Amino acid sequence: MRREFIDGIALYQFDALAEAGVVHAAFTRLGGVSRNPFATLNLGHSVGDDLNDVAENHRRALAALDIRREQIVSPYQVHTNNVRLVGAADAGTVREDTDGLLTTTAGLALLFRFADCVPIFFLDPFRRAAGLAHAGWRGAANGVVGAAVAAFVHHVGSRPGDLWAGVGPAIGPCCYEVGPEVVTAVTQACPEGAQVAQRRNGALHLDLPGAVRAQLADAGVGQVEMSGICTACHTDEWFSHRAENGQTGRFGVLLMLE
Repeated sequence: MRREFIDGIALYQFDALAEAGVVHAAFTRLGGVSRNPFATLNLGHSVGDDLNDVAENHRRALAALDIRREQIVSPYQVHTNNVRLVGAADAGTVREDTDGLLTTTAGLALLFRFADCVPIFFLDPFRRAAGLAHAGWRGAANGVVGAAVAAFVHHVGSRPGDLWAGVGPAIGPCCYEVGPEVVTAVTQACPEGAQVAQRRNGALHLDLPGAVRAQLADAGVGQVEMSGICTACHTDEWFSHRAENGQTGRFGVLLMLE
């Protein structure tokens, strides 16, 4: 991913999406007005931040991409495998119990929020469909990655091999110590032979981005690009629930077909 700085907002983008005419961003935590522990571009409404500050942060982030608030549809993310098709009628709404959205509607912006879980960008360039998914370890174990690919097949007739997927900034195996039950749950949802755990100083560490990549490959996705950015290693730019002991904000991830 390449870093951009637009009107005071730092964000990251995939070249493949930009070249395909897809407006998108993984916003960093930089450029907002929130105070510690949510400093500064917190886009999460439910973390305890001042809601007036959150509203101003949204205004700034959306303005950087020339998007209006009424163009946005967001999910209420709860680690499910629910993936939904949205269109113009969904603009300005929040979809309950949802961890993936896809659309064929130009000008409809999908906005998700993260603080260690994996953002997954999707594009079918042939059917002009795009989407986002949210995969924490529970979502990965629940099959949200395969469900997202299946939703493209079902709703827009995609062939998995035509899909491009980008794995955005998320906690890496360097920082994600977990219990054996977590490794077991994620391993069972991955193809046989996938190495999703490492031992570091005697402790189990989960490679969540690697698990997502293995699941994307198993679902037949043709191209997968990894950001390689660990949110917990870089709290100067990203919110990290793990590294900041649960007291932190949420960075935004946005995607819109032009």
